[in-house]
Amino acid sequence: MMTAPARRVTGGVDTHGDVHVAAVLDSATGRCLGVESFPAERAGYAALPAWLAGHGEVDAVGVESTGSWGAGLSRHLTAAGVGVIEVDRPDRKTRRQEGKSDPIDAQAAARAVLSGRATGTPKSGDGPVEAIRALEIVCHGATRDRTRAINQFKALLVTAPADLREHLAGLSFSRQLELARRFRDHDDIVEAQVRFALKTLARKITFLDQQINDLEARMNTLTGQAAPALAGTFGVGPHVAAQLLAALGDNPERISSEAAFAKLCAACPIPASSGKTTRHRLNPGGDRRANNALYTIVLVRMRHHAPTRAYVARRTAEGKTRLEIMRCLKRYVAREIFNVVTRPPAVPTGHDIRQRRLQAGITLTALANTLDIAPIRLSRLERGLDFNNDLATRAATWLTQNAA
Repeated sequence: MMTAPARRVTGGVDTHGDVHVAAVLDSATGRCLGVESFPAERAGYAALPAWLAGHGEVDAVGVESTGSWGAGLSRHLTAAGVGVIEVDRPDRKTRRQEGKSDPIDAQAAARAVLSGRATGTPKSGDGPVEAIRALEIVCHGATRDRTRAINQFKALLVTAPADLREHLAGLSFSRQLELARRFRDHDDIVEAQVRFALKTLARKITFLDQQINDLEARMNTLTGQAAPALAGTFGVGPHVAAQLLAALGDNPERISSEAAFAKLCAACPIPASSGKTTRHRLNPGGDRRANNALYTIVLVRMRHHAPTRAYVARRTAEGKTRLEIMRCLKRYVAREIFNVVTRPPAVPTGHDIRQRRLQAGITLTALANTLDIAPIRLSRLERGLDFNNDLATRAATWLTQNAA
């Protein structure tokens, strides 16, 4: 007697802070086989896949909000060998027609997977990129708070009593902070409180400076370990690298091509044609922080990168505006970043360069002079404090050719 084939099912989960609601559908017919709620904790994460498996062999599970409420569940399902698909919330048309409830949203997530409308792989969130992302969030907030404190300090100084204002006038900002941190009390009630306010802001700015430096050092170290070629790419600093890596995730293979990455970063035009009119418009969506990172790289290269400056001159002569040129450059940079992360080139490390230099008996200053750079730049490269693919390649090439 032949055994009937096992029923195949597809799951969907509507995630929340305290409870996840799961639905299971028959993959062949689309019929809903059940809906159940599970606590958003480890016990619930373990019970949910077991409940799904009780209805048949699980093809895949669509999970909403894999970057927030559903992150823990997604990691658990992936570790258990269950295929997880990232699902967007239902569109407004579906909401109007079907209504809104947690069971309805869970079924909609499963149907999005079953229909093939949802195909995205969520970020794994279990590696160094997730650690970098956490540090960058705090560093971004500290940078914003530091800027606000600096603006408040300068605004207070403008309206401060004349004696106090003249005492700090003409000094560098760092010197103003140094003096403000040591302000003492004053007989005049207004000047006394202004002094206290400036001292408080000066200490806050100094604390945030140290905090930002510590966070950037950690981010730089982790980026050098996770993606050394990216860290050494021209125009990429700790914040830019963190934003780009956060967009890619710990599993960049989930992004199928450099074109898909460009679309994720909103660095590609969107068709806006109709009838006999053929045109494109800017992409207002995508990951805006990743888009800002590409913009920062382009700005740096337009000022300091010789090949980019030559490209800008050529395109300007062709009649392109500055904004049009920057859009083209962002697309090129998106391609470069994707290839650097997914297929990193073999770039010598600072440690390798230092070992080869010492073996050849060449001093750091002599090699720096040969490369026409300041010795401190080469020193930071060798110590792993800075990353620069071009400089590392130049140094390694010179040592290969001249240090017999």
